[in-house]
Amino acid sequence: MKSFNYTIQDELGIHARPAGIMVKEVKKFASKITIEGNGKKADAGKLLAVMGMGIKKGMEVTVTAEGADEDAAAARWKNSSRQTSTPAGGIRQWKNTRENRS
Repeated sequence: MKSFNYTIQDELGIHARPAGIMVKEVKKFASKITIEGNGKKADAGKLLAVMGMGIKKGMEVTVTAEGADEDAAAARWKNSSRQTSTPAGGIRQWKNTRENRS
């Protein structure tokens, strides 16, 4: 089992868009990935469960990967969260790409 903590930086917390991206990222791995914060724990592959956690800016979450590819899953999430606003990975890049289309 691999886990790491992260403080949410996104102004809106984990809302629909980052939760959706998170779910897509989770599906790339065989490991079970969970996110825990705000007194709740959810399967990171379940959109409504993640959104229902009510995670806001400044809250700390714990992301845990457990399974055959847990090292790769945890490394991917940990590295992407250093570069983006949430542990979902790629959110800032996606927003920038979308904004550039307008």
